[in-house]
Amino acid sequence: MSRFLLGINYWPRRSAMYMWDRFDIEEIGEDFARIKGFGLDVVRFFLMWDAFQPEPNAMNATALQRFDAVMERIADAGLQAMPTLFCGHMSGVNWLPRWTLERQTVIGRFRTISGGDVVDRAIGDFYGDAELLKAQVFFAHRVGERLRGHPALFAWDLGNEFSNLREPASAEEAAQWSARLTDALLEASGVGASGGMHGEDLDHDRRLRPSSMARPWLFATMHGYSVYSAFARDRLDPNVVPFLCQLQQSFSGKSVLFSEFGNPECPPGVTRVDNFACLDEAEMAQYAAGVLERLHARGALGAFWWCWADYDPALAKLPPFDRAPHELRFGIVRSDGSAKPVAATLAQFAREAHAVVEPLPASIANETEHYAGLPASIEHEYRSYCDAYA
Repeated sequence: MSRFLLGINYWPRRSAMYMWDRFDIEEIGEDFARIKGFGLDVVRFFLMWDAFQPEPNAMNATALQRFDAVMERIADAGLQAMPTLFCGHMSGVNWLPRWTLERQTVIGRFRTISGGDVVDRAIGDFYGDAELLKAQVFFAHRVGERLRGHPALFAWDLGNEFSNLREPASAEEAAQWSARLTDALLEASGVGASGGMHGEDLDHDRRLRPSSMARPWLFATMHGYSVYSAFARDRLDPNVVPFLCQLQQSFSGKSVLFSEFGNPECPPGVTRVDNFACLDEAEMAQYAAGVLERLHARGALGAFWWCWADYDPALAKLPPFDRAPHELRFGIVRSDGSAKPVAATLAQFAREAHAVVEPLPASIANETEHYAGLPASIEHEYRSYCDAYA
């Protein structure tokens, strides 16, 4: 039986999404040592597309050397790595190279930042456009070949909530994109991939179908948050995450690694931030324990907390935090580096060394009927799930 994996999503507390420009390998190495000290297994981190690929057919040599250094520190700490490509969407902003953008002005749901500037243009069709796909395959080969045989490489992640960048024209195009990039990474590195799908890919029809997207993957992944889910019973609802996990298993036919779960922390005296409900530190530890228990009992491969650290308050005036201050406070450590109660919860679960158990029967819903019936279908499915697994 394999171990139930515990992991962390990582940005440094002093630089957050500006990590690759404000690179501090000593801070990063210290963080990885502490992550290992909590008993965690895997670090999921993010290769900012704009930092790594300044032109369609060129990679930034400095960024690649920094990538090598991060991987070395992960290995030194005794951890495994899940690098996430084409990032892409992160914390309410789309961070993108200029050459990926549409020529005309398009203002989407999320801000686009390119080269440090906010621009009124959205990404082109990165699923179906031949030149954009060729550039992504080039990126995948270049980073993949650097890690061939690397002892710390666990798996690749094709992207972070990539449907927030753009929805595909069809499910078939999305599946072809997934297969092409998974094959490129496997060919270059010898290690396969998954892809950062999230709750909105299940409660909206974004023309992504897990049954075809996940076909070439090692395992399926899912992200979910009780405070972001309209069908949740309350902000502390511990069944939202295992329900989304079970839906993804049903539709993909794959075992599922829940690669993002967590919730924002309330500042003192506050119960909502950016119109989202939030949790205090004690509630966050309680929530983590309840979700981990349920994910393990229902057959998940593991769970990764979002995220490592609360960010330095000095970053509050920069994107994404200038418009999304709730993104500052998801960590298991505070912005001063001290550990929160949720860190102890994760460490305790790690000490228990759970093995992956046989998953529940997968067929809690039919994929075709689910998407045809949205939004009512997911609410009905969730009520049935809670009745069965309360």
